[in-house]
Amino acid sequence: MKPLFILLVSCAWTLIGAQNYYQALMDYLENRLLAIEDRMQLWHEQAHQYRTEMLDFKKLTSEAMTGIKNDHNMMFKDLKGASARVDLVEREMDYVETQNSPRACANKAEKVLEQEAWGLQERDEVEEEEDWEELQSRVSDCMEIISGIRSVKILKRIGSPKGMWTRDPKSSKLYVFNGTSGDTVYEFKSVLDFSRSLGVAGSRMIHLPSKWTGPGSAVYNGYLYYINQETDTDVQVVKFDLVSGSVTDIAMFPMERNTILYTLNPETVADLAVDDEGLWLLFTPTDSEPNISLAKMDTSTLDIEQIWDTRCPRGNAEAAFVVCGTVYVVYNTRMASRSRVQCVFDVNDMMLTEEAPLLYFPRRYGAHASLKYNPEENQLYGWDDGYQIIYRLTIKTKLLA
Repeated sequence: MKPLFILLVSCAWTLIGAQNYYQALMDYLENRLLAIEDRMQLWHEQAHQYRTEMLDFKKLTSEAMTGIKNDHNMMFKDLKGASARVDLVEREMDYVETQNSPRACANKAEKVLEQEAWGLQERDEVEEEEDWEELQSRVSDCMEIISGIRSVKILKRIGSPKGMWTRDPKSSKLYVFNGTSGDTVYEFKSVLDFSRSLGVAGSRMIHLPSKWTGPGSAVYNGYLYYINQETDTDVQVVKFDLVSGSVTDIAMFPMERNTILYTLNPETVADLAVDDEGLWLLFTPTDSEPNISLAKMDTSTLDIEQIWDTRCPRGNAEAAFVVCGTVYVVYNTRMASRSRVQCVFDVNDMMLTEEAPLLYFPRRYGAHASLKYNPEENQLYGWDDGYQIIYRLTIKTKLLA
């Protein structure tokens, strides 16, 4: 009996211990569930608070966006009104400047420089005057000058802020020079094809054997004339046959390093121009020289026929072009404003100061990187902050003609 009693007591204690263990476990699990429920309730309250705050923020944002939109519409209307007033002021300024602005400075050719260029010897006064008249007839027979800008057409915008485009006076082909240097030229069949193109798509890419430097190139009678400066001193004028794709001639011009022709366009070391008389070169021999020099070039051999000191300053000059042997230098300001012809030089010395043009270019985007004259159309091809602009000119006969 005693062993049985001991066994029963032992089983009873075991059952009591197991019951206590499971009770403690149940209490622990219940406490954990209550803690989780409390945490979930806290998360729920925080989520509700965040949602309320989000809705309030969304409402405030919507109200702010509505206000900004209304302000934007008001500003847009104000800007349209200001733009209309600016256009009106521009037109009034064009009229006032045409009526009251001082005429461009018309410089005379220096006879001494002309005689030295032709190798003439000192003679008496009568013989000198006769030789001078004979020399004039050799330079240019054209007697026309610009009297004003008849119309302006903004064709499109393509490429870099600086560049050049021009049309061959002897054909309908158009050539685009994008940027300030490169070895690629884009050829279009006509101005119409260029205006309809998307970028340079549809053009013929012409790869040159050397880089063109600056927007100072020219195209004349199927030949491309461009400036190349790959060394520190020498500047080359390269004649390139656009049909055969080969270089036909090269002329060297010793110039100082980092010489700048137009101070507002430091990329232009020299500028080639074409008019009724042929090919011209605008340059400055040294950087210390304050004025722009002009050279008449033979289109076949690139020989220099004659050189002039135009006495037109390089300071604040942005571009220049030649019409009938007369150089028109265009000036601007460091902060781009209204381009204007401020200096005129006639190689024949046959322009009166009072007939120098009152020529102001309508304010557009910035300053001209290049201006190229086409004598067949009496038009200027301008590159202004990436925009290609055509200026149609009004031409008149000189008073002394």
